[in-house]
Amino acid sequence: MQRTDFGKMTCSIARTWDVIGEPWSPLILRDVWVGFTRFDQLQADLGISRKVLTERLNHLVDQGVLERRPYDQRPRHEYVLTEKGTELVDLLMVMAGWGDRWLAGEAGPPVLYRHRACGEIAAVDLRCPHCGEPMHANDIDMLPGPGAAGRPLRDHRSGRPPWDHTERHT
Repeated sequence: MQRTDFGKMTCSIARTWDVIGEPWSPLILRDVWVGFTRFDQLQADLGISRKVLTERLNHLVDQGVLERRPYDQRPRHEYVLTEKGTELVDLLMVMAGWGDRWLAGEAGPPVLYRHRACGEIAAVDLRCPHCGEPMHANDIDMLPGPGAAGRPLRDHRSGRPPWDHTERHT
């Protein structure tokens, strides 16, 4: 069975999914973020096969989200997040927030996040960089961007293009 190449789709979500859409990749990124940077550490923490871990690490390095750095005289490497990878961890924090809200159950979230700047426990909160208001799916209009492929967007509620706010009388 041939895998769909999401990286060639004209959609930023699909392109991102091409980088991390395989179940082990976000977990590897999480582990590198928290400090498991060596192959054996990652394998032990995740319980993943050497073959799959090697494939995933190579993919993440090829995608530019991890960098391989030598740490020993022998050809041993550790893995560190690149700037691109660190920004991808921001996405994982949003996913963790959703999981904490909807899947943690009565026990509560497995991890708390303390904001270093103020010392308070916090969660990721998406806000508009212009006005500071919260941004949620129901607060967003999608407009074609400069990289749009000519495929018209449609509002899932009305079937009209999302920039068409005219009232329709039936």
